[in-house]
Formats: sequence, C-alpha cells, structure tokens
Amino acid sequence: MRYAFIGLGHLGRHLAASLVRKGFDVTVHDLDRKAADPLVAAGARWADGAAAAVQDVDALVTCLPSPKASQAVLEAALPAMRPGATWIEMSTNDFPVIQDLAARAAAKGVETLACPVTGGVHKAEGGDITVLVGGPQAAFERHEPALRAMGGSVIFLGGLEQASVTKVVTNMLAFIHLIAAGEALMLCKRAGVDLRAAFEAIRASSGNSFVHETESQVILNGSYDIGFTMDLACKDAGFAMEIGRRLGVPLKLASAMEQTFIEGRTRYGGGAWSSMIVKLLEDATGDELRAPGFPARLSADD
Repeated sequence: MRYAFIGLGHLGRHLAASLVRKGFDVTVHDLDRKAADPLVAAGARWADGAAAAVQDVDALVTCLPSPKASQAVLEAALPAMRPGATWIEMSTNDFPVIQDLAARAAAKGVETLACPVTGGVHKAEGGDITVLVGGPQAAFERHEPALRAMGGSVIFLGGLEQASVTKVVTNMLAFIHLIAAGEALMLCKRAGVDLRAAFEAIRASSGNSFVHETESQVILNGSYDIGFTMDLACKDAGFAMEIGRRLGVPLKLASAMEQTFIEGRTRYGGGAWSSMIVKLLEDATGDELRAPGFPARLSADD
C-alpha cells in the first residue's frame, strides 16, 4: 500500500514517521520543506505539492491545523487521486465539515475515513497514540495495518460522525480537566502542600486524570510545553459547543471552559501552549505552580 502524508506539524510528523519506520511506502508534503527532512532521510519521498504527492497512492493521509487547511489540501489533491483511493483525515474537524468534504471526495470515487487521534504529541512520537476511526468498514479493514502502525490503540466507532464527535468530546474533557487540575494544584499551593507531593497524591487518588498525569508535569516545570496551542484548543472547544447546539445538549461546563480558553488566547496569544491556561490563575493569585524534578517536555515513555 502506498500512502501520501500531508501535514507535518507537531503531531503529523510523528504519525508519518511511524508509517515510514514500519516500512510503508510514504510520500510526504508540507508547506515547510524542512519539516520533511528527517522523514526523507528515513526513507520517505518528498513531493512538491498535494497533487504530486497523491499520484498513484492508495490513500492520502492529512493531519492539518484547521478545516480551511483540510479543504485546501483536498481540493488540490482530489483531481490527481485515482478512483478507489481513500482519504484518511486525521485532523480534528467538526462533522459537518467532514461530511461536506467526504461528499466531494465520493463524487470523485474516493472514500473517506475520519481518523482523528487522541493522547498527545508524546504518544504520537512513540507510536502509541489512540486512533478513532469512522467510515466504511471495508476501507477501515484495508488501511487498518497503516493505522495500527501509527497508533497503539485503534478504535472503530462507526460512521464519520461518530468518530468526529468522539474526538471532540475527548478534547472537551481534556480542556476541562486541565483547568480543574490547575485549580486543584493552586489550592494545594496556598495550603502549603509541597507540590511534588500534591502531584503524587492526586495521581494516586480518585481525582486523577490522564491530563493531570501529563500536562501537570510541564506546568510544574514551568515550560507548559505540551505541543498543543491556544488556537487549536479554542478551535476544538468551539466544535464542542457547535455539537452541543446541534444535538440539543446544554454544555454548561464546556461553555465556561471555552470562555476561559478564549481569555487565555487573548492574554497569551494563539501560539501559546494550551497548558498556559493555568497561568490565568497564577497571574490572578500571584503564585506560580512550580516544583523540582518535572520535565520541560513529555517523552514517549510518559
């Protein structure tokens, strides 16, 4: 099976690297040519554009930062894709966007799999990220080996909507947990609890979460470097609110979370790491959440 991979950002470059490392035939493209250099050195081929990348491939894989970017890449690639090929969209997009783009692809004889990922950049780096899959069962089975090469857990959820909504839900929960973790640590700080001991106590408690185990570490280090930006968090929070309105589900916690992230983006900029959302609380209290012994960046083992 031959794959084209477009979108070599914080996440995509690790997903593409896993494909190359597992021996798949991969052609890559990105707006930043230098982002492809390690992949080309490892055995991938470089293509000068989306149309060139998809010549005679079995699937186009995209991992892009916005619906607008996904649309632009697909529009450039579709005319060059052969009927029977598959578009594997690993970006986080709202279902109406995926639905519209999938219909355009189907008109050209190209099937779509929505395969957003969850677990963080460090999990992608180790090939252990979770892949959520929606789309035709037969297409999933054809490309399952490639998806398992990129992810430690591959979960088939049904149709495109089921995969898209589930991914947005996982991010919605993560953002809520992140704000809550910051508040919990600040309460401990103000009460005089050693923050390293507080981290371990929470991790061993009923209040633990994946976000606490991971993002709390880079917060306590002070780097906040989780490889995910405020812009992306606000985009995904907006998707959650749109889904809630469409499905008639009031999202009170998610609404407060979205407004908090909008405030964080306004204060620190769209390119700031999303974990800096806890800095709103640090700035408000005048206390920093810091403790020795925590990494500046998570590794694949974390």
